[in-house]
Amino acid sequence: MADQFRPRRSDAPRGGRPQGGGRPTSRDGKPAARDGKPAGRSGGGKSDFRAAGRDEAPSRGGKPASRDGKPSYGKPAARDGKPGSRDGKPSYGDRKPGSRPARKDDWKRPTDDQRPRSEEQSRYDGPEIPEEVTGKELDRSVQAQLKGLPEKLALRVARHLAAAGLLIDEDPETAYKHTLAARARAARLAVVREACGEAAYAAGEYAEALAELRAAKRMNGSAAYLPIMADCERALGRPDRALTLAKSPSVANFEPEAKAEMTIVEAGARRDLGELDAALRTLEFAPLSSRSRASWVVRLRYAYADTLEAAGRLEDALTWFHRTAGIDGDEITDAMDRAAELEKRLG
Repeated sequence: MADQFRPRRSDAPRGGRPQGGGRPTSRDGKPAARDGKPAGRSGGGKSDFRAAGRDEAPSRGGKPASRDGKPSYGKPAARDGKPGSRDGKPSYGDRKPGSRPARKDDWKRPTDDQRPRSEEQSRYDGPEIPEEVTGKELDRSVQAQLKGLPEKLALRVARHLAAAGLLIDEDPETAYKHTLAARARAARLAVVREACGEAAYAAGEYAEALAELRAAKRMNGSAAYLPIMADCERALGRPDRALTLAKSPSVANFEPEAKAEMTIVEAGARRDLGELDAALRTLEFAPLSSRSRASWVVRLRYAYADTLEAAGRLEDALTWFHRTAGIDGDEITDAMDRAAELEKRLG
């Protein structure tokens, strides 16, 4: 994985006038007040529903709103002589003498009745993050991009991304789940979508990887994702689309490593189309004889040797498998084993 790695706004309906209803009208067509008098503004200039102040609360049937003359601010009037009751039953606040008030825990569902988490909830929660992962393992540039989030949210996202980076090689599926949890919290950050795309690619989820990397590219305009995107197109059985990405003008400005990766993908797409000669020509224009022992040179030579073997040029293939093994100190390829097999076949 590369080193660089809001609550939804509720769309409540806009307010508007209610359909139908409204205030009743008198026989002459003018609006009538609730007390039968013509509607209008009071002497103070206030509308009807603000005319009664706290000192003169409206009452039902001309009786004061409370016994002491003060407004009752929403408390239900007693009809049966019992305060706070309308139907003879005690109000929700009443309880029998000696009974304890309800506790918060009383409302919890029993443990044996807990429902399983939905798939969406599981994706949001993500795998458990190891305690030793703090989020500070991330590159500073990534941490800088997370500063736009609330502090606690940024910490959670950072820890998921850091955990994904630690697991990407040994457990890519769990790493991908960590990035999904990060995406559920910060889907508008390009670095999160990039990490999610690369983890999906490592886990073999090529359609998801392609979608995430496209999103990241739209957000930050980076062309660095093109080699992986092209390889995803190959994996999805679309070599023509892979070749289109390989011919992007921005590839000419790639660093040697990224350019070598794109060359390998392009040659692979040619092989998918059965164009072995074109695949060999594509690789021959690459720096196969570079003195560097970088991993991209190892992979470039290996791809060339493998294509030579596929084209039936076994002796040339043997030569290049040996040249690959000569600089593959970390054994990132099986070039040595491939060379041994070819020697047996050639006798």
